[in-house]
Amino acid sequence: MPPPLPPADPTGATLATRSEADATVLAFAGALDSVAAGALWRDAIRAAKAQPRLILDLAELTTCDTTGAALLAELASHEGAEIRNATPQVQALLDRVQGIAPAPAAPTPPPLTWRDVLRAGSAAALGGVTFLGEAVVALVRLPARARQFRSADLLRTADQAGVRAIPLTLLLGTLMGLILAFQSLIPMRRFGADLYVANLVAISLIRELGPLLAAVILAGRTGSAFAAEIGTMKVNQEIDALTTMDIDPVTMLVLPRMLAAMLVMPALTVILEMAGLLGMTLVMVGAGYPPVTVANQVAQWVRPADFFGGLSKAVVFGAVVAGIGCRAGLATGIGPRAVGLSATAAVVGGIVATIVLDGLFAIMFYRLGI
Repeated sequence: MPPPLPPADPTGATLATRSEADATVLAFAGALDSVAAGALWRDAIRAAKAQPRLILDLAELTTCDTTGAALLAELASHEGAEIRNATPQVQALLDRVQGIAPAPAAPTPPPLTWRDVLRAGSAAALGGVTFLGEAVVALVRLPARARQFRSADLLRTADQAGVRAIPLTLLLGTLMGLILAFQSLIPMRRFGADLYVANLVAISLIRELGPLLAAVILAGRTGSAFAAEIGTMKVNQEIDALTTMDIDPVTMLVLPRMLAAMLVMPALTVILEMAGLLGMTLVMVGAGYPPVTVANQVAQWVRPADFFGGLSKAVVFGAVVAGIGCRAGLATGIGPRAVGLSATAAVVGGIVATIVLDGLFAIMFYRLGI
C-alpha cells in the first residue's frame, strides 16, 4: 500500500492513498478548506495522473469549502473517476462547482494570407487617396474660406519642418556621401575607374537618395509630429469643437502643414545633396584627386533634368508624408495609447508610401527617357 501523503496542516485535511482491486483510492479526512486544499493540491493531482482508475473516498471528510470542492472537481474530471461516501452538504457543493462552465478559450486568429495583406494595403492606399482628394477640394475652396487658413501656422510649421531639420540633414547627407564614396572607391579602384566614383555618387544622390532620404527625415521628424498634434486635438475633442463652429479641420489644420512640407522639401533635398557631395569630395581628395577634378566630373555627368526631377519628387514626397501624418492624427482613436499609435502609423505609412512612389517615379522616368 502506498504511504499516505503528509498533510499540510495538522488541523486541516489529510490525504491517504490505498489500492483497491484495479483502482487507487484517495481518501480525504478532516476539513478540506482553502489552506488544506492549497497544500494538498499539487500532490493530489500528481497522484491522480499516475493512476488509470481513481476513487475518491469522502467518508471521513467533515467540511469542505469552494476551494476544496474545486480540488475534488478537478480530481473527478479524470476519466473513470468515482466519488464515494460524500455527505449531502459536500455533494451539493461539489455539484455546484462542477456545474460551472469553464471559460471559453480565446478564439485563435486565422493565419495571415497574402490576400489579407493585399486587402489591407489596398484599403490603406484608397484611404490615403481619398484624404488627398479632400485636401485638394479644401485647396480649391480656400478663397471662400480664407479666414480659416492661418498663415502663422504655415510659417511655424515651415520653421519646425525645415529650418530645425537642417543640422540633421547636413549630418545625414555628409555621412551618406562619405559612405557611398568610400564603399564605391574600393571595388572601382581594382579596374582603374576610381575617378568615376564622383559620377556614381553624384547621380545617385541627386536622382534618388537626396529626395528619398529627405522624405525619410520629414516622416520621422515632422510626420509623427503632425500626427501627435492633431491626434491630441482629436482626443481632447477640439476637432469636434471646430466642426461644431462650422470650421473645416482640413482647411485649418491640414492645408498649412501640407503646404509647409511641400515648400521645405526641395530646400532640404538640395541641402542633403550638397552635404553628400561634400562628403564624397572629402573621400576623393583623400584618394589623391583635387576638388577641381571632382567638380568637373559632377558638372559633366549630372544633367539639369536629374536635378529638377529630384526636386519634383521631393515636392510630391512632402505632400504625401504630410498628408499621411495629418490623416493619422485625424483618425486617432480613444485611449492613452491612441496618440502613440497614430504617430507610429504616420512614420511607417510615410516611409512606405515614399518608397512606393519612388519606384513609380523610377518607372515613369525610365519610360519618358529622363
